[in-house]
Amino acid sequence: MTTVIDNSSRSKLWRAAIKLPIYSVALIPLWVGTTVAIAETRNFNSTNFLIFLFASICIQVWVNVSNDVFDAETGVDVNKLHSLINLTGKETSNFWLWFGNSFLIIGVLTTSLLAFWQKDVTLLILVLLACLLGYSYQGPPFRFGYKGIGEIICFITYGPLSVSAAYYNQNPTWSLTALAASVIVGLVTCLILFCSHFHQVEDDLAGGKYSPVVRLGTAKSAQVLSWWGYGIYFLIAVFVLLKIFPPLSLLSFLSLFYALKLFTHVNNYHDQPNQVSNSKFIAVSMYLSLGLLLGIGFLLPSV
Repeated sequence: MTTVIDNSSRSKLWRAAIKLPIYSVALIPLWVGTTVAIAETRNFNSTNFLIFLFASICIQVWVNVSNDVFDAETGVDVNKLHSLINLTGKETSNFWLWFGNSFLIIGVLTTSLLAFWQKDVTLLILVLLACLLGYSYQGPPFRFGYKGIGEIICFITYGPLSVSAAYYNQNPTWSLTALAASVIVGLVTCLILFCSHFHQVEDDLAGGKYSPVVRLGTAKSAQVLSWWGYGIYFLIAVFVLLKIFPPLSLLSFLSLFYALKLFTHVNNYHDQPNQVSNSKFIAVSMYLSLGLLLGIGFLLPSV
């Protein structure tokens, strides 16, 4: 039986396919790494920031598009109506792959320009490592996300690599505070990915994708999510007590509003795909608010 989709529904599906909220994962690492650099140097290079923001968005376009293509190849997205491939047909796979790759090339070339200005390839190496890990998550022959280690890849890519790159873009050296901040950003980013598994356990199993939620079951995964989330705030407090973070970093605790909403929602509906499917968007709200407030906490003492 063929599902008929009207123009209004198709428009909603395209908005979902574009994944605008997910582009926050390109913004927050850049924001946090930059604010740490400003706090430590009292300088801000707006040109470098804007150019690197453009590069980061381009690379995120590649990540989003290529993931849809690679998931379509395994059939794990067969019931995902807002997949680019399901919206346009399997015959468009090559087009979307090249479309995504063109944005990857633009992002890497833009980063190369920054590295050229710095006369230092470190920034480019960090970005290339992040891209390689990003590809390994879904791309053949690796498909590490299907083996249940996608969250580890996500943590390294959007945490230590991305935040360190953002810091290095402003201040070409290394920083303990930036590294600590990257751990927080990486852990919160992983929550978004973790939450995206709850509503597609059956499809993941059918496609051979053994995500952590598939391996643990939804009930235990919901408990892990809560402890994981509370652990992030505990770690922020530890970094403040150790004077790695300034006291105003505790502003990030205001994001507990979204965190508690997320934990309650997932614990209540973990085994109801239609109800729990929006959990990743609550996780994005937590991620955005925590990341923005953490950055403000770094900035305010230096104002």
